[in-house]
Amino acid sequence: MRHLYLMRHAKAKQPHGEMTDHQRPLRKRGERQAEAMAQVLQRWQALEGEIFVSTAARTRQTFDVIEAQHLEHHFASHVLFDDALYTFEGDALLEWLKVLPDKAERVLVIGHNPALIELTRWLNDEAPHSLPTGSVLYMTLPDTPWKAIAKGEANLEGGITPETASFPLFQRTAPKPPTHQKRTASRVRDLLEYQYQMVRALEPGVIAGMDPEFLHQYRVNLRRSRAVGESVLAITKVPGLKKMLKRLKQRAQATSDLRDLDVLLEELAKNQPPLSTDTRQHLRQWLQHCRQAQRQTLGQQLRAPGYVDELESWQRYIASDELWKALSKLTCKRIQAVLNERITRHNEALAALSPASPDTELHDLRKGVKRIRYLADLNPALAEPLLVELKRRQSLLGDYQDLCSRQAWLDAFNAGVDIPQEQRKECSQWQAALETQKQKLRKKVLALPPLVSH
Repeated sequence: MRHLYLMRHAKAKQPHGEMTDHQRPLRKRGERQAEAMAQVLQRWQALEGEIFVSTAARTRQTFDVIEAQHLEHHFASHVLFDDALYTFEGDALLEWLKVLPDKAERVLVIGHNPALIELTRWLNDEAPHSLPTGSVLYMTLPDTPWKAIAKGEANLEGGITPETASFPLFQRTAPKPPTHQKRTASRVRDLLEYQYQMVRALEPGVIAGMDPEFLHQYRVNLRRSRAVGESVLAITKVPGLKKMLKRLKQRAQATSDLRDLDVLLEELAKNQPPLSTDTRQHLRQWLQHCRQAQRQTLGQQLRAPGYVDELESWQRYIASDELWKALSKLTCKRIQAVLNERITRHNEALAALSPASPDTELHDLRKGVKRIRYLADLNPALAEPLLVELKRRQSLLGDYQDLCSRQAWLDAFNAGVDIPQEQRKECSQWQAALETQKQKLRKKVLALPPLVSH
């Protein structure tokens, strides 16, 4: 099987003065695009074969940025800058492809549109009709000579844009938050619609799995939507809303393990745990394997027709008369009354905690804080000190939750993987160190004063 990667150069400046098209350099945004796509090319093994680059300044600079991200590779021996790739005609690019040496089994081309997209559509008529700057398409072909390539015989294995590989790049085109509305009903509906739009816009980045922030923000918007809905239900009855919120909860729960794995792997990369190199590598590989399985499962769920129908039903419900009638009953006074009740329950739960309380009680406290915060967000007139304190408590309890999650994954690693006794001992020692950190955080939680509504 042959592997073909077609990459369009990153975003370039427009020509000015005596500058020719061939001389156009990358913009700053283009450099960021190329940086983001380096990880994509590495994961797809596109840098391990032959690399062919157009001689235009913008394609050469695209490659230079990618190369700078992968200093462990020695590209000089298998990179060719070819004038023939400075073409905008698909037929010319196809003829170039057909004269490649048969020993080239993995080929990356960094070139130009419309030549790239025309070639892609010739190889597979179900391929996308566009290829934005910095994007890559990955295709596989039969293991036959390049000169024997036939129309329509390629399989499209994947395609990623810089905006689905990098959350900072995604933010440039992300849905914009709603403007402030004085009327509570309008403000809440606009907020729910914005969160729906964000969930849908984040899906490609979640499926691509290149930047964990996509998954985090996807979870945040699902959970905030549910929290807003629950807050509305706590104030007034809304026909059908409870069923809708149950579906949102299920979608958010489906991401929990994957998010925990992302956080743990990031922790392993940033802060070296008290493990030997072999144990750390063994653990990282096992966690990466678990993460890949979770990504595939989540990706299948997000691509399923039932998922799309479910989310579109939620959007229709947001726009429904039933919800609008319920939202029209919301007032700052009624929001504050429910807020006071939740603060009272939080203070009671906090007072009931002891050094021997199970972890589940602290987790429940964290969930309660989040519900208070999301309800408080519905009232823009609320005093800032309460919001600041809620965020502080949410962060503290979130750190405690992360430590519990690390312990749970270490338990699973110890129980499910055949590792040497010495490595098992190291994991147990790390478990004990995590428990010590937990106890320090627990003391901070127990020392928290009661919340004040302001």
